[in-house]
Amino acid sequence: MTTTDRPHWAARIEDVKNSIVGGVLRSLGWDLRLQPFHGYGIPSHVRILAKLLYATKGTPADYYDRPVHDMRSMAVRGWRNFTAQVAPNRKVHISIGGKQYTQRADRTGIVDARLDVDLEPGEHEAVLWTVPGNEVTATVTVYAHGERLGLVSDIDDTVMVTWLPRPMLAFWNAFVVHQSSRKVVRGMPMLYQRIMREHPDSPVVYLSTGAWNVFPVLKRFLYKNGYPDGPLLLTDWGPTNTGIFRSGQEHKERSLEQLASFLPQVNWLLIGDDGQHDPSIYARFAEKRSENVQAIAIRQLTESEQLLAHGTTRPLEEPSEQDTTPPMVQAPDGHGLLKKLQQIGLLKASASR
Repeated sequence: MTTTDRPHWAARIEDVKNSIVGGVLRSLGWDLRLQPFHGYGIPSHVRILAKLLYATKGTPADYYDRPVHDMRSMAVRGWRNFTAQVAPNRKVHISIGGKQYTQRADRTGIVDARLDVDLEPGEHEAVLWTVPGNEVTATVTVYAHGERLGLVSDIDDTVMVTWLPRPMLAFWNAFVVHQSSRKVVRGMPMLYQRIMREHPDSPVVYLSTGAWNVFPVLKRFLYKNGYPDGPLLLTDWGPTNTGIFRSGQEHKERSLEQLASFLPQVNWLLIGDDGQHDPSIYARFAEKRSENVQAIAIRQLTESEQLLAHGTTRPLEEPSEQDTTPPMVQAPDGHGLLKKLQQIGLLKASASR
């Protein structure tokens, strides 16, 4: 490894910390437990996502996999999701479609496996384990071949009011605020439900710069507020191999490319907000992959939301609705975006009364 190939010093410190803490926990008899995430794919290949964590001896295998409809867990403050210790670089076994695979978690404990399979379209379950007895199941949605509309949605300030990434507000929302008190963006659940009624076979993917630690928080929020179910593509919390903080823009750009590679026949409706860089990220992807983008829809934040998001009352980027391909529409909420999407013909106009 050359000097330039070495991980960032913050990542090396984190690796040492994980090694020391993991060693102590193993000496105390702690076990490995898996937190499964929602996977996706097509009949020939799927993407399986999970996180490997330590838990006290005797902890149930599904401790990190509570159902989204478990109302008792909806009032848990988000900080609890950040206290678990990850287990890096450990082997994980996966069984799906009658075949078994072995993958290794990365330095942050994340399992991200692309597997060749032979599956029918629909919902499937993958079984993951490290040793017999700690099996968990992960939902995997397999989409049929064929051209269709798909929905990629940002989360923060697009479907949920969070005012990220201002540090204190981000801390307050992630660590202090109850899950049940997070606010929904007006009209967005109605818009997404409308899209699914008109395009019932559409893949739905939520793409956020949020950490995997808040997966349970976000999954329950989406369920509680009537958003359609679908995989969440989140990112690592903390240092990376290239810096102290992960790049949210790079994460989104990389994830969009992976979606285009996995689901090449899907034409995506990309929904985000103008509080940060969604307009330019989506525009660059559309320019590069025009065959994979049907339209871009941007939720416009209010002046106060802009101020809380990045310190000024104006958007960081001000996209213009021009006659372009694919089209870009903007509105302050889901009701406005619905009208704009009807105007460009992506959704049907409401019947007159």
